[in-house]
Amino acid sequence: MRKRYSFSSRRTGRIGNIKKQRQKYPNLAEKIVEISDIVLELLDARFFQETRNLGVEELVKKRGKKIIYVVNKVDLIDNLKKQEIKQSLKPVVLVSCKERKGVAELRDFIKLIAKRVERKENKIFKKSKVVKEESDKVKVGIIGYPNTGKSSLLNLLIGRASLGVGSEAGFTKGIQKIKLSKDIVLLDSPGVIPKEHYSNSEVLKIANQTIFGGRSYNQIKEPDIAVQNLMLKFPNVLERTYKIEANGDSEILLNELGKRKGFLKKGGFVNEDQTARFVIKDWQEGKIEI
Repeated sequence: MRKRYSFSSRRTGRIGNIKKQRQKYPNLAEKIVEISDIVLELLDARFFQETRNLGVEELVKKRGKKIIYVVNKVDLIDNLKKQEIKQSLKPVVLVSCKERKGVAELRDFIKLIAKRVERKENKIFKKSKVVKEESDKVKVGIIGYPNTGKSSLLNLLIGRASLGVGSEAGFTKGIQKIKLSKDIVLLDSPGVIPKEHYSNSEVLKIANQTIFGGRSYNQIKEPDIAVQNLMLKFPNVLERTYKIEANGDSEILLNELGKRKGFLKKGGFVNEDQTARFVIKDWQEGKIEI
């Protein structure tokens, strides 16, 4: 019988180039804040609080910059959840990139806020040095947890597919500058996992990052634990989606789903790793409604 893991357990293991990401991406987010006049923080509607980057929000406040919360994937939540979001975040715009809803409202709101931005000397970063640049364009930086849909949002905002779009975490590489209007420039950055969420050894945090899109379904080392975490956080959701009575037991769900999908190993045993990654892929691509 497969060994079961509880979320209180700790398992060690290196995550590929995590040290490099720890140094690069959070610092990149901070640079985006420094450069920008307005910051859009893109969140996932299903867990908008968990995908907030409080460190970056605090920096935005300290620097006196303006922030707009943009909550994507609202097609996956009900009206009660939408009201909760509106009460918790201000100013906020709800969008669905998948259904192309709310984007025009966001574009108009950006232009409205941009008119209130005081024209001043902007700072840009080159080779770790601060360089001053005189510009009358308003810079709008976009930050967000990986896989929240930043590239899709940018494409819809500017009305053309100028950026690559992928469901895999970390698809966007480096900062990109995109013209929204003659007076506004959008700045896109790679998806950023908040500094406090980095961990080389805590399986629970890694599982959470997978659920929230921070780690792609094909990158996580313990996908079965991520599925178990999903079932704890969102009871009956996976059972309802796949029409399997599992009573909250991830092992039962994976076993039944694996047999149904034909994810089998030699000897007819279910390939739990493949099945768990299938579930996580469905979740990250928005195929599972809560």
